[in-house]
Amino acid sequence: MLEQFPPTEAVALAALAEQHGFTGVMASDHFQPWVPRQGESSFVWSVLAAIGQRTSGDLGPGVTTPTFRMHPAVVAQASATLASMYPGRHWLGIGSGEALNEHIVGQYWPEAPERINRMFEAVDIIRRLFAGSIAGRDVRHDGPNFKLESTRLWTMPPVAPEILVATAGPVTARRAGKHVDGLITTSAPIDRVAPLLARFAEGARESGRDASKMPKVLQLHLSWAATDEEAMRNALAEWPIGGLRFGRSDIRSPFEFEQIARTVRPEDFDGRMIVSADTDVHRANIQRYLDLGFDRIYLHNVGRNQAEWIEVFGRDVLPGLRR
Repeated sequence: MLEQFPPTEAVALAALAEQHGFTGVMASDHFQPWVPRQGESSFVWSVLAAIGQRTSGDLGPGVTTPTFRMHPAVVAQASATLASMYPGRHWLGIGSGEALNEHIVGQYWPEAPERINRMFEAVDIIRRLFAGSIAGRDVRHDGPNFKLESTRLWTMPPVAPEILVATAGPVTARRAGKHVDGLITTSAPIDRVAPLLARFAEGARESGRDASKMPKVLQLHLSWAATDEEAMRNALAEWPIGGLRFGRSDIRSPFEFEQIARTVRPEDFDGRMIVSADTDVHRANIQRYLDLGFDRIYLHNVGRNQAEWIEVFGRDVLPGLRR
């Protein structure tokens, strides 16, 4: 989470994680942190490029929004460049955006259905730019939300990066199955996540594809520390948004989040995020999602105790997981 760590520290932690058995990196694309205490928010594409030099696994933004702060063509260029630097390693994670990051450019902030429509129009532009550039032809677009004059990506890898759409809603999951390469969602109770995978599979079938061969990715927030008490302190101090019981996409300022986060209590994390010192509890929770059908799970320990967590999970949790 680039909201929590300076970019050089984030790069070093990614390298340390690979040394302890982790195999890939998802980096958040934020213009502001969730709450002021987190204190950072570096540019994800710069950090991913540096991480690529220090690691050998997959890497991608989790997730970027190509609809307000950045035009789809700019996101396509950033992704194509990263994929050219690190062939076969980069995937492009896309979301519909949150006001915290996207409203900074002062545009009208629409309701969720419009944001989702804008996202899929942006996905169409990016896909066409990828395909046209590989084929050596220009692409033009004139749609309800975006315009693109005839152009192509002049730095483009032979194979386009996979495009994964992030969602927590079944309608968007089905649409993602029809139009993109894979799905990303965040940690939630199994009975809420399972329908997303089912709807994603429906969409894939409607487009003549097999969802079992498409990436299904989970971002799993957790809080581990040497004691349960420390794990809970970390959750409350560093990641109170994990305990919020309502939508957060319309909140515009870290200081607003800070005020709301003061209402979060330990019991608010129940069913939403594992807060425990017991590595067996964490391993069992991760395994449940693997059994559900996720191909890749990116773990986010919410505390600042990153080096200790990486070492402990690399030793006591990762070896016990079964695909």
